[in-house]
Amino acid sequence: MQLKGLVRFFTILLIIYSVYQLSFTWFVRNHEKKLEKVAHNFVNQNFGTANQKYPSNKDSQELYQIKLDSIYRDRMNRLQDSTKDDIITYGITGGISYQKAKEEELSLGLDLQGGMNVTMEVEMAGLLKTLANNTKDPNFLKALANANQRKANSDANFIRLFAEEFKKLSPNTPLASLFATANREDLKVTDSDSKVISFLEKQAKDAFDNTARLITTRIDKFGVAQPSINADAEKQIITVELPGVQDKERVRKNLQASANLQFWEVYNISEIWQNIQKADEIFFAQHGGKVAQDTAKQSEASATTTTASDSTKATAKNDTSKNLQDQLKSIAGEEKAEQKATAQTATSQEQEAKKHLYGWIGFSADQQGRLMDIGRIGQVLIKDTSEISKILQSEHIKNQFPADLVWMYGIPEKKSPYVGLYAIKTFGRENAKLEGETVTNARADYDQTGKIAVSLEMNATGAKIWADMTTANKGRAIAIVVDNTVYSAPNVNEPITGGNSSISGGFDQQEATDLANILKIGKLPAPAKIVQEQTVGPTLGEAAIKGGMLSFLLSFIVIFTLMLIYYNTSGWIANIALLLNLLFTVGILAGLGASLTAPGIAGLVLTIGMAVDSNVLIYERIKEELRKGKGYVAAINDGYHRSLPPVLDGHITTLITAIILYYFGLGPVKGFATTQILGLLLSLFCGILVSRWVTDWFTDKNHHLKYFSKISNAIVQRSHFKFIEFRRTAYFISAAIILLAIGTIFYGFDYGVEFDGGRSYRIEFNKKVDVEKVRDDLKNVFQGESPTIKTVGDASELDITTSYLIKDPNADVADSLVLVKLYQGLKNHLPADVTFEKFDNDYKKGSKKVLPTISDDLKKGAVKATLLAIFAIFIYIFLRFRDWRYSLGTIFSLLHDALLMLVVFSFFRKIVPFPLEIDQHFIAAILTILGFSMNDTVVIFDRIREDGRLYPNMDQNALINKAINETLSRTVMTSLTVFLTVLILFIFGGEVTKGFAFAMLIGVVTGIYSSIFVAAPVLVDLKGGIRKSKEYIDIHAPKVQKEKK
Repeated sequence: MQLKGLVRFFTILLIIYSVYQLSFTWFVRNHEKKLEKVAHNFVNQNFGTANQKYPSNKDSQELYQIKLDSIYRDRMNRLQDSTKDDIITYGITGGISYQKAKEEELSLGLDLQGGMNVTMEVEMAGLLKTLANNTKDPNFLKALANANQRKANSDANFIRLFAEEFKKLSPNTPLASLFATANREDLKVTDSDSKVISFLEKQAKDAFDNTARLITTRIDKFGVAQPSINADAEKQIITVELPGVQDKERVRKNLQASANLQFWEVYNISEIWQNIQKADEIFFAQHGGKVAQDTAKQSEASATTTTASDSTKATAKNDTSKNLQDQLKSIAGEEKAEQKATAQTATSQEQEAKKHLYGWIGFSADQQGRLMDIGRIGQVLIKDTSEISKILQSEHIKNQFPADLVWMYGIPEKKSPYVGLYAIKTFGRENAKLEGETVTNARADYDQTGKIAVSLEMNATGAKIWADMTTANKGRAIAIVVDNTVYSAPNVNEPITGGNSSISGGFDQQEATDLANILKIGKLPAPAKIVQEQTVGPTLGEAAIKGGMLSFLLSFIVIFTLMLIYYNTSGWIANIALLLNLLFTVGILAGLGASLTAPGIAGLVLTIGMAVDSNVLIYERIKEELRKGKGYVAAINDGYHRSLPPVLDGHITTLITAIILYYFGLGPVKGFATTQILGLLLSLFCGILVSRWVTDWFTDKNHHLKYFSKISNAIVQRSHFKFIEFRRTAYFISAAIILLAIGTIFYGFDYGVEFDGGRSYRIEFNKKVDVEKVRDDLKNVFQGESPTIKTVGDASELDITTSYLIKDPNADVADSLVLVKLYQGLKNHLPADVTFEKFDNDYKKGSKKVLPTISDDLKKGAVKATLLAIFAIFIYIFLRFRDWRYSLGTIFSLLHDALLMLVVFSFFRKIVPFPLEIDQHFIAAILTILGFSMNDTVVIFDRIREDGRLYPNMDQNALINKAINETLSRTVMTSLTVFLTVLILFIFGGEVTKGFAFAMLIGVVTGIYSSIFVAAPVLVDLKGGIRKSKEYIDIHAPKVQKEKK
C-alpha cells in the first residue's frame, strides 16, 4: 500500500482532534453536575422538600414542587452565569473557561432535552406598500394579494411573484411608476422593470437581515445556552431552535413582535448620581456589608467611558457614611494591587465589592474618579445583565430613581464582555416623542472629515420633532432604541433642522451599514410570523436519550460480535475501522457545532450498519481470490484493488441521496443527513485506507489474518441459486405491488402535521383511555372538527392532531384557545384535580404547529427531493456504466422500493400500534432506502460487467446468476448488519424514530429483493444480451478458455 505514512498521519490527527473536541463535552458535563448538586443543596436547605412542607396534602405538594423546580432552575442559571469564566480544562492556548467549553461541546437538540423549534416566515407585503408610498392603486393591491396567495403554496421569491402578478394585471405600466416617487435617490421614473426588481430585492434582503438580526437579539434574552438560528434569505424563512427554553408563550410573543424604533432622551450620570448613592447605601445595607473596611475590584470600562482598567485592583477604606463619589476617587487613585496577591484574597475582594452597586456596574468616570456625562451610566458584564436587572427593578432600589426612568442595555461591542447601561428619560410616556415611521431613509455615508458616518433623513413631521429634541438636548446624547435595546447614543453637537442628520461614532463600514438598516426599520417593515412550531417536554427528551443511546450501544455490540463470528480474526480489523469511524463522526460533529438529535442518533445507528459495508466487500473479494489459489499477500492486494469500484459506487449513490436530503430537509432531518454524510465519507477513509494500513501492519509482522469461518463457508457452498429463472414470478409480484400502489390513492395515507398543516399534541394519560370517546369529546369542543388521534404504544399516550383554527390570522390567540379547548375536551379523561396549568406542564409532553404555507412547501420539497434523487442516480449509473439500460434497470428497482413503501404505509397504518405517517422522517427513510438499495444493485451490476468481460460467450442468464451468487455473501452480510441495527433502533430507539425505523426495516428487505429480482432481470430483458467491451483488459484476471458450445 502506498502513502502509508500519510494515512497514519491523518488517522492519528483525527483521533487527537476527535478526542480533544469530545473532551469539552466531558468537562462541561462534569462541571454542570457539580453545579446541579450545589443547586439541589441550596433548595433543600432553604426551602425543604414538598413532602416535608406538606406531608399529607398531595395537591399542595405538586404545587410546591413546581415552585421548587422554578427556584432550582433559577439557581442553576445564576450558578452557570457566575462560573462562566471559571477555568475547567486546558487546551493548546492555555486555560479554557466554562463558557468557552460550553460553546465547543456536543450539544443536545431539543428532542433530547426538551425545548422549542420554530420556523418563521418573513412577510414582505408591508415592505412593498411602504416602498410604494402606500399607494391605493387597485392593480398594485390586487397583485400583492395574488402574490401572497401564490406564496402560500410556494417557496418562490415574493418580489418576483409580485412583479409577475402586477404585469398580468397591468402589462403596460412600468414598475418604476409605483416606486420611484418614494425612492428618488435610487430610482427614476424611466428605470426599467429589471432595475426596479433588483432594487426591491436589495431592500427585501436588507429588511430580512434586519428581522434576522432583531430575532437573534431577542433570543439572547431568553437565557438559552445554545440556541440555533438559521436564516434562509432566498426562501425568506428563519429557523430557530431553543433547547431547554421554559416560557414558550414568551418566546412566541417576542419572536413575532413588530420591531419598534424609538428616539429617547437620556439621563446623564451626574443628574442621578445622588439617587445612585442612596440606592447603593440601601443595597449595601441589604447585603450586610462590612462597616470598617471594604475592598473592591473596579470593572473595566470601554475607551469612551475611560474608567479604571480591568487590571486595576483597588482597595478602598469606606463605611456607610462615605459617599460613592469618594469611593470612586479612592479607587481611581489607588495603585495596582500586587500581582502576587493570592486567589483567595482576590475572591474576598470581589465578594466585598458585590455588596455595592459599583461591584456590578462600572460607572462612567475618568481616571481621577470624576463623573463623565457621555450618555450612558456605565458598563456591565454581559453575564451579569440578568442579575443587575433584578437589582435595579427591586422595589427599594427602584424607588430611589425618578419615576420616568427606564433602564436599558446597549448592544455588545465586538469581542467585548461588556455592554452599556443607559437611563432612559421617558417623561411617563409609553411611546417616544419620535418613532421610526418618520425616518424616510438612512445609509452608510461619510462626514465632512471623510470618516464613516450614518446619514439619516426624516419626513416633515419627524424633522420638526427632531429639531425640537436636538435643540433641547444640545451637548447631550439621544438614544436610538429598538426593542428596548440601545443601538447607538450619539451626542448632539448642534440643533438639527431640515430633517437631515449625520451620526458619527468611529464606525467601520459594516457597523455603519447595520445601524443604517436598523434606522430603516420603520420604512422597511418585515415582520416574521411563526409558520411551524414544535415543543418537546423534558420527559419526552429524557426518554429519547435513553432509547437512542441504548439502541446505539446494542447495535455496536451486535455488529462487533457478528463481524468476529463471520470473518474470524479479520473481523477485528473491521471493528477497529468501525470504532474509528464512530469516533471521527461524533468528534467532527462536535467540532462543527452540530446538535445531537434523535434522528442524528438514528443516523449514527445506521452508520454502524453501513460502516462495515466497505470491509464486507473487501473481505468477500479477498476470500474469492484465496479460493482461486492465490497467495495471502496477492489475494489481499487483488481483493482491495477489485473491490474499490463497487465500494466507491455504493458510497457515492448513498451520498447523493443524503446530500439531497440535507438540502431539502428541515431541522432534525437535516441533522440526520449531516450525520449520514459524515459517516459515509469517514467510512471510505476508515474502510479502505485505515483497514488496509492495519492489515499491512499485521502482514509485515508475518501475522496472517483469517477470513473464513464455518458460517461464511456454508453460505458460499450453497450459493448456486437460479435467480433469473424466477423473474416471471417476480414480475407478477411487482405488478401486484403497482396495483396496490394505485389502490393507495383511494385508501389514502396518514399525513404528519408538517405535511397537512395543523396542531399536534402528545398527551400522556397514565392510564388507558377510550380513543373513540376522546375523539367524540374533542369533536364537540372543536365545533365539529374531528381530530386525528393515534396511539403511541398503548392507549395511555395519544398523539392528537387538529386543523381547528389553523387558518385564523390571530395566531397567538388561536394557539391559546386551541390548547384550552383541548384541555376541556380531555377533562373527562383526566384525574378530577388536574387544572389547566397542571395539564399544560405535566400531561402535555410535546406539541407541534405547522401552518398550511410551510406544509405545502414541505410537500413540494419532498416530491422534488425524491424525483431529484432518482434522476441523479439515473445519471450517475449512466455515466458509470455507459449504458442507459443499466440506468433504467436501476430506476425500475428504485420505483419498486418506493411504491412498496407507500403500500405498507397506506394499508398497514390502521393495523400497527404506532403512527405510520407521511412526514419528513418518512422522506428521510425513502431517500436512505433508495441509497441503500442502489448500493446492492451497483455491486451486482459491477460484478455482471466484470464477469461479462471474463466470460464473453457465457449465456446471459447463467452470467447474471453467477454474478448474483458471487456477491450473495456480501449482500447477506451488509443487509443483515443494517437490518439488525435498524431492528434494534425500532425496538429500543423510542417513539421519535419508530416510524423511520419501521420504514427502514421494510426498505432493507425490499431493497435486497428489488436488486436481485427486479434490477438484474430487467437488465437482461431490456437488452436481450449485455454489450461486451473489447477495450477492457484486466491484468489481474486469470486466463480463461472459451467455453465449448
